[in-house]
Amino acid sequence: MTATTSPRAAGRRSGRGGFLPLLRAEWTKFRTVRSWVTGMGVAALLMVLVALLAGASSDQKGAPPVPVGPGGEPVTDSYFLVHKPLTGDGSVTVAVSALRSNVPKGPGDLRPGVVPWAKAGLIVKESTRQGSSYAAVMVTGKHGVRMQDDYVNDTAGPPGPVSAGSPRWLRLDRSGTEVTGYASSDGRHWTEVGTARVSGLGSTVRVGLFVASPPAVEGLGTTGSVSTAVFTDLRLRGERTTGGGWSGEQLGAGSPTFAGYPDDGSGSFTRSGGRITVTGAGDIAPAVRDSLPTGGTLRDILTGTFAALIAVIVVGALFITSEYRTHMIHLTLAADPRRSRVLVAKAVVLGGVTFVAGLAGALLAVPLGERLARANGVYLFPVASSTGIRVAFGTAALLAAASVLALALGAVLRHSAAAVTTAVVVIVVPYLLTAVPFMPAGVADQLARVTPAAGFAVQQTLVRYEHVASHYTPYHGYYPLAPWAGLAVPAGYAVAGLVVAAVLLRRRDA
Repeated sequence: MTATTSPRAAGRRSGRGGFLPLLRAEWTKFRTVRSWVTGMGVAALLMVLVALLAGASSDQKGAPPVPVGPGGEPVTDSYFLVHKPLTGDGSVTVAVSALRSNVPKGPGDLRPGVVPWAKAGLIVKESTRQGSSYAAVMVTGKHGVRMQDDYVNDTAGPPGPVSAGSPRWLRLDRSGTEVTGYASSDGRHWTEVGTARVSGLGSTVRVGLFVASPPAVEGLGTTGSVSTAVFTDLRLRGERTTGGGWSGEQLGAGSPTFAGYPDDGSGSFTRSGGRITVTGAGDIAPAVRDSLPTGGTLRDILTGTFAALIAVIVVGALFITSEYRTHMIHLTLAADPRRSRVLVAKAVVLGGVTFVAGLAGALLAVPLGERLARANGVYLFPVASSTGIRVAFGTAALLAAASVLALALGAVLRHSAAAVTTAVVVIVVPYLLTAVPFMPAGVADQLARVTPAAGFAVQQTLVRYEHVASHYTPYHGYYPLAPWAGLAVPAGYAVAGLVVAAVLLRRRDA
């Protein structure tokens, strides 16, 4: 006959030591069970093996280089440019009377469409080299006049579209490294849009007109687009300009961040009297996952976190359910009748061991995976050192939170298979659903906010840009919550689970 320990009976006994001896006892219990220790080692090893597999699975040797902007970030620097050199300070002015976009509706079927970030305007650029510094003022498809510089900076100007009946005059003034953009509705009264300090500009720069037309976001994918702008009243004044005419060219035609022209579309510019018509595709903006799909991220290297999750969930659940299965729980609670404290001690030991194993796995996986990926020619989105540290420690904390949540479920359900299954459903399944490419963005967004899968936000390294239309979904590496806010979600689940487990542990017989 098996003896039972009731809460009331336990309550009549006093604790037999402080919290540290209890921690030591739980640690001794953990390290003496070989399968638990092995499980943690397997979790770390899975992270490393998957990182090596991720680094070796893609061969991009010989691919054209990814253009990099002045800040070190990957950029898209592909558009149609009509330009000439300008030495010293100067000013360029033009009127834009039309900006029309077309998107393909089928093979060879280009139709008028809306491309919100189609751009047409004036630009001062260090050179035609990919990734070189610039400042530009432009009209856009749906975002009015904008002033942008060095790819990542964007300032809003007057709103509204342009048309033949409502043209928009634009002006750029260069003074040293300072470039100021203006807009006007009549060519006489000007509104300053913004001023940019462009440190990369030399004494001689390229100045002129440009048209860009980034891929349009449609449904779950993107489709190429092409836009045409009509310019009039082009005037260039400066310390020294060449007497030659304007020349036009498609920049960055071979760049990996250029999606190309749709079928039956091509870049061009024509002059007729004082009217200049320019057709272009591409963009001048920071690269995002949609525009650089072959680029890798730290999250890709740490894909093994998913497999490690399952390992730590199993160990976390078994850490307490095995005691119920072998009736060891009676001895555990008899040794220290304050049941909540016993549960906390288990959580501290389990969470600590999981954190150390996860951190070791991440610290080994990242450099090994990165080195192998780069050796195969894969471009990796850059991250700051502080971001890399956050990803490694945050991944370890995510695994620790998952293991503690599994422990809490084990204490509630008292059955290994039920606890593991429930933990997998609660933690792993939502993550898998967010990783499905055809999952509706709204559903994926909610899963990444309210389920423990929100913790994967701590691995986010990609930057969301408001002036770049793209799919900013968890599948593409963009999470709706900030990294630490996302990690707080599974941590909250773990704490809530422990509270429920502690209440039940006090009320139920062991």
